[in-house]
Amino acid sequence: QVQLVESGGGLVQPGGSLRLSCTASGRTFSVSIMGWFRQAPGKEREFVAAITDNGGTTFHADAMKSRSTIAKENDKNTVYLQMNMLKPDDTAVYYCATGNQNLFTKGTIGTESLYASWGQGTQVTVSS
Repeated sequence: QVQLVESGGGLVQPGGSLRLSCTASGRTFSVSIMGWFRQAPGKEREFVAAITDNGGTTFHADAMKSRSTIAKENDKNTVYLQMNMLKPDDTAVYYCATGNQNLFTKGTIGTESLYASWGQGTQVTVSS
């Protein structure tokens, strides 16, 4: 079982930046996808970004494609989500998730059911 712990959320003004972190521990997959999702109040959870095991390929949802960067440090079992130019609409609980990379295709990278382990989430609030 993989345990994921997110950090880095908080209150930020519109136009500001935040970097979220997610550290994995326990029995990680030999080849894993690491992803970020978010859930805003009253809305369904949605895909934000993901990165392959070697960090060579990243995926971004359109909503934050030009304003976010996903990266990882394998030696620290940590994935980061750098978010810039934040808007009030980015307010949500952000979740880190991981799954067996061999189960994914480019078209299913945002499929929640393929992510086997999830963190508890970290709150991001964008407000003046």
